[in-house]
Amino acid sequence: MPGDPEEGMLSWDESVFRDEHVFEIDYVPETFRHRESQLESLKYALRPAARGSRPLNTVVRGPPGTGKTTAIQKLFGELRAQTDVRTVRVNCQVDSTRYAVFSRVFEGLFDYEPPSSGISFKKLFGQITDRLVEEDQVLVVALDDVNYLFYENEASDTLYSLLRAHETHSGAKIGVICVSSDLSLDVMEDLDSRVQSVFRPEEVYFPTYGVGEIVDILGERAKRGFNEGVLSSTELDRVAELTAESGDLRVGIDLLRRAGLNAEMRASKTVSTEDVEEAYDKSKYVHLSRSLRGLSESERALVEVLATHDGEQAGAVYEAFHERTDLGYTRYSEIIKKLEQLGVVETEYAEVDGRGRSRSLSLAYEPDAVLDRLE
Repeated sequence: MPGDPEEGMLSWDESVFRDEHVFEIDYVPETFRHRESQLESLKYALRPAARGSRPLNTVVRGPPGTGKTTAIQKLFGELRAQTDVRTVRVNCQVDSTRYAVFSRVFEGLFDYEPPSSGISFKKLFGQITDRLVEEDQVLVVALDDVNYLFYENEASDTLYSLLRAHETHSGAKIGVICVSSDLSLDVMEDLDSRVQSVFRPEEVYFPTYGVGEIVDILGERAKRGFNEGVLSSTELDRVAELTAESGDLRVGIDLLRRAGLNAEMRASKTVSTEDVEEAYDKSKYVHLSRSLRGLSESERALVEVLATHDGEQAGAVYEAFHERTDLGYTRYSEIIKKLEQLGVVETEYAEVDGRGRSRSLSLAYEPDAVLDRLE
């Protein structure tokens, strides 16, 4: 009957989602909007590979959540479908050493992982290049989040091995795409001169999406992921507004999913503004969660120390860190630098009477939010 409150309620076997997978971060959309010029630039660089030659090396830069990884995945899918080019995308947040990168490349070529021990880098490298020469195939390696290789001082050695492969193994054809979300990193400037001389990459920049573009992209996701009528234009506009504030499209994608789950918790067939606002309290930490996920045990320990010594002098933080881990000041400084580059830690300098400039360290997020995401 009209006005029946049950009309807006989900039954036990219903969902607001048509396809929840659409809201997962690694989903590659069929339509990839507002990145046409970037895709054309990448296709230009990869075109020689389709003809059996080494592609142009490329550096892809842009803030987090601007479509860089999606563009690579989309183009790699097209290459695999239309050519014999082999493509491997390496997540350098997870594989942040030269050996780990080449292990992932090996897995991409042979469809199984190399032995976890007992195989030298030289042998691993030789098996990869031998396979490429034997099969007369071109390999394109995307070093996604290549900034993590720089944080671990592994970038130059890794790129040197990839770019010089044809010199030690005649006929090996490898191209490299470096993808970086760290705008403070100058990839060419921070590489060894021996690598600079052979890299000479094309550059492709992915700017932050505007509000109108965000509405367009998230509207398409919502259309594919939600059942009809679940998300109104008012709620979509609010999601886009919050996403634009963060500058990260992944926040908006996560926000849509969480808002949908909140609606289901209320057994509602529609997403409300309250569902969106409540979801944002968690979705706004997407970048933080991703940054913390790849930290080592000692790096996590320092983050925990900082959470309890937030805003204190660097010396006091080091003493607490050393007491907990027994690690020295050099390693402490390296970790602080990495956490700064990740946007987890902020440094502030101030003049102290009689002591010159003093440095204090603070987390870039609320300490409780950081600790919650370390667990």
